[in-house]
Amino acid sequence: MTIIAIDDEKLALEGLVTEIALAAPEAEVHGFRNGAETLAFCRERDSIDVAFCDIEMKRMNGLTLGDELLKLYPRLNLVYTTGFSEYAVDAIGMRCSGYILKPINAEKIRYELDHLRYPPEDTGSKRLYARTFGKFEAFVDGRPLQFHYQKTKELLALLIDRRGVMCSNAEIIEYLWEDYDMESSHISYLKNIRRDLISVLEEAGCPDCIMRGRGELGILKDEIDCDLYDYLNNRGMKGVEQLFHGEYMSQYTWGEYRIASLLRGGEDQSGD
Repeated sequence: MTIIAIDDEKLALEGLVTEIALAAPEAEVHGFRNGAETLAFCRERDSIDVAFCDIEMKRMNGLTLGDELLKLYPRLNLVYTTGFSEYAVDAIGMRCSGYILKPINAEKIRYELDHLRYPPEDTGSKRLYARTFGKFEAFVDGRPLQFHYQKTKELLALLIDRRGVMCSNAEIIEYLWEDYDMESSHISYLKNIRRDLISVLEEAGCPDCIMRGRGELGILKDEIDCDLYDYLNNRGMKGVEQLFHGEYMSQYTWGEYRIASLLRGGEDQSGD
């Protein structure tokens, strides 16, 4: 699901994007502070599923912007956000999907997403979404993946961190157990968590996310959605800086080594 958020107040936009991410962690979210930026972005996209748009904005107000967006996407789910209830009649007349009074929170957003005027079409395919900023979590269709072993989840996190670079069994052991004892019991444990990872992804409908080699594993970047990849691929775009606030896979000690690179703009993309 692709969602855009528009509010001309910086803090309000940051809060809106954050609450959308909490309500729909699997969604691709883009934030904008005016109508011109929004329309320029949308004219390059084939589709947008949902727009959360403030009404009272300078230059182009939300009602005017909503009208332009509906010309581009007649089946757009347009949800207005505002602190002024008197706009409700005008918003409803714009064929909007919903209307949220500020202050906005994830619960209000989730309600609107569950009651969209035009629910996004189900293509039958499922897509893995990985959240790396803050604590690592992986979702399919908005539901967290459940593994038999905690180390399986950490293995998936490590592969995502490597960004498509194949990771050997020795490297995995070094990261997950912070030692290099190839004769230890870690070898048999690693076989179990590899099987667990592949089994869970297959059962979740995402069998094509993992690359397998002899004694190696990797992630297929193009088969998943990930805040890390969005951040690295869209540096310089408006709103992308709101994704990263200095925390990365915080439950794993090895995640700390990536933070400096990300703060520099993520120029090291080798996965090393």
